[in-house]
Amino acid sequence: MSTAVGFVLETVQRTVNEFAAGIQQAAPKLLTGVVFLLLAYVAIRLVTSAVRHTLAAIYPDEQGLIVDLGATIAGIFLWFGAALTLLEILGMGEIAASLGTAAGFVALGVSYALSNMIADTVAGVYLLRDPDFNPGDRVKSDPVTGVVETIELRKTRFRNEEGETVVVANRDVEKKWTKLGDLDTDTNADATLDT
Repeated sequence: MSTAVGFVLETVQRTVNEFAAGIQQAAPKLLTGVVFLLLAYVAIRLVTSAVRHTLAAIYPDEQGLIVDLGATIAGIFLWFGAALTLLEILGMGEIAASLGTAAGFVALGVSYALSNMIADTVAGVYLLRDPDFNPGDRVKSDPVTGVVETIELRKTRFRNEEGETVVVANRDVEKKWTKLGDLDTDTNADATLDT
């Protein structure tokens, strides 16, 4: 019986010693990882803030969606890179490489699955930047003719001649649209011709 108790005590003592030695070996890596995370947090906040201010200077206030989208995408890429670097610091470089490769394949699949949404978003950015396409303009697009009510990142809302709101995907609007004369301009032109 005393040998069984001695064996258990010896096993517990060896386990505690190995655990303490493991903590002692891992402490520098953990400390380095914590310091890296703090520095990464500050750097990422600064970079995303700079991206946000740069985009805000380029785009007017009504195009705030583009600013938010750009800052969010920059933040996601930076945090993903920081996570892979942290894994490398902690000695898990193979896991970091596997995650990087897997993320590439996942991103490829997601981009294919969301290709229409991405096309709408890209077309929305172009429409928001176009000085000839603004809310209040009369526009003829393939599926609708009417007044542009709002331009969003993925869709544009029109008010047609019957007074109905028609929502059209931006990729369809961007393909081909024609700006028509404003209602007030047409009315004034007709009045001028009559006199």
